[in-house]
Amino acid sequence: MTTNLIDNDRTCPVGRALDVIGDRWSLLIVREAFDGVSRFGDFQRELGVARNILTDRLRKLVDAGILLSQPAADGSAYQAYVLTPSGENLFPIVVALRQWGEKHLFTRGEKYSRLIDIGTGRPVPLMTPRTSEGRPLSASETRVKKVV
Repeated sequence: MTTNLIDNDRTCPVGRALDVIGDRWSLLIVREAFDGVSRFGDFQRELGVARNILTDRLRKLVDAGILLSQPAADGSAYQAYVLTPSGENLFPIVVALRQWGEKHLFTRGEKYSRLIDIGTGRPVPLMTPRTSEGRPLSASETRVKKVV
């Protein structure tokens, strides 16, 4: 996999991650894949994205090992795009973005889609970083240990 990292991002996991999935369309494709979308036409219909942009982002996500392109399960000539284990590991990122959006981008009483735990029927609890003892951890209680 090739990256286009600037010098400050060579040792930063956030920079490297953003280089792969940091644009709107890539994250929305991943979101749709979590919702069961797997065909090019379905991604295009759900997202309203131009074909050339969708083709480019799908190729990049496949090249990065986030999606796998395989023949459709129904035996048709279509290709299916499915999340790899690496792609599945993006679920907490998508949930965190969703929860931030719910908290900061909707007015009181405004309707929005909900992420539900199918086992309980309840909304997914708020994600928060925790200490090794299980206590909520704030950003001010952390620091990045730079590579020297």
